[in-house]
Amino acid sequence: MRKGLILKLGERGAIVDVGLKRDGFVPQRDVERLGEKTVEELKVGQEVATRIVRPWDRDGNLVLSLYQARLEKDWVRAKELLNSDGIWRGEVNGYNRGGLLVKFGGIRGFVPASHLWKLNSRRTSTDEGRAKLKAYVGQELPLKVIEVKRARNRLILSERLAQRQLRKQNMERLLDELLEGQVVQGTVTNLVNFGAFVDLGGADGLIHISELAWRRIEHPSDVLQVGDEIEVYVLRLDRERKRIGLSLKRLQPSPWGLVDEIYTVGQLVSGTVTNVVNFGAFVLLDSGVDGLIRVSEIADPPPSDPREMVQRGDVLVVRILHIDSLRHRIALSLKRVSDRERGEWLAQQPRGQSVETEESGDSSFESKEKRPMFVYTAAAGRG
Repeated sequence: MRKGLILKLGERGAIVDVGLKRDGFVPQRDVERLGEKTVEELKVGQEVATRIVRPWDRDGNLVLSLYQARLEKDWVRAKELLNSDGIWRGEVNGYNRGGLLVKFGGIRGFVPASHLWKLNSRRTSTDEGRAKLKAYVGQELPLKVIEVKRARNRLILSERLAQRQLRKQNMERLLDELLEGQVVQGTVTNLVNFGAFVDLGGADGLIHISELAWRRIEHPSDVLQVGDEIEVYVLRLDRERKRIGLSLKRLQPSPWGLVDEIYTVGQLVSGTVTNVVNFGAFVLLDSGVDGLIRVSEIADPPPSDPREMVQRGDVLVVRILHIDSLRHRIALSLKRVSDRERGEWLAQQPRGQSVETEESGDSSFESKEKRPMFVYTAAAGRG
């Protein structure tokens, strides 16, 4: 490798002074490999890096290469990025069934599909997978160099590792900038059984499923969808574990604040069974709060399995036994509502609400022998 000054540019190539007894010659085909934009920028007197290809050719010329010198610089740069753990941004200019192609100077780099941040690599052989890879063309991605093999002309990069490093850096920044109790905007990036992840600006916070709504929900998709832009309440900042806890329900008025005004002990209310567990059934009341019917309050004698008596989706008339608004608890009873009371309560419902009992031929029940007569469905008039 030698540095030199361009003495002449012509149709046959370039003459370069590299500080030796003879000037070097760069063939035109080598110059053209640099690319149209680079060739246009070359001028007489410019300092360039060269590589000696042959000390002399048949005509006694010292043959140089600008293209190979640039490649050598690119390989050195790639090795430096590999050793320094740095991040490089490059534009995707192609793809194949295995991943993406990027131009690293004069080197063709490869990003395997398994190293893309948001792509399932197992599906890249399908038409849908290839379409997703094609959509990357023209995009600029943050990338980390993970393998450099000059002899095999092999340069492998990873978007996934670059994104992990960037998000770690962004998480540290957010933990320094955010305050508990602050309201910020974010975008829903993922929904899992235990909650929703929200991008706050390069790093995700988590809304636990219990913080999505005041009512009991089965899955975060009941409330949010990926891509939703929402405001969230910063619930807690865990700087040691690098986690941000968020809440959606804290930005909504709590129905528990009105419970003491709406309900009284002994009152009859209706509600929908949202979940049945071994110790009882959770019932969503019209106000949006959950109450619990313990298995001992379902029937006399108590069923061995509450699911024999009630199922998710059942609409019940129940009696309030206890209210603890501070602890967000309401105890309910099913067995303490007589058939007469249930009938009178149903008769008092507003006009326009249609009530179907099992006795009237509701075909939605699986087994009429096992199902009790206290279950009804309201076809209208419920939120």
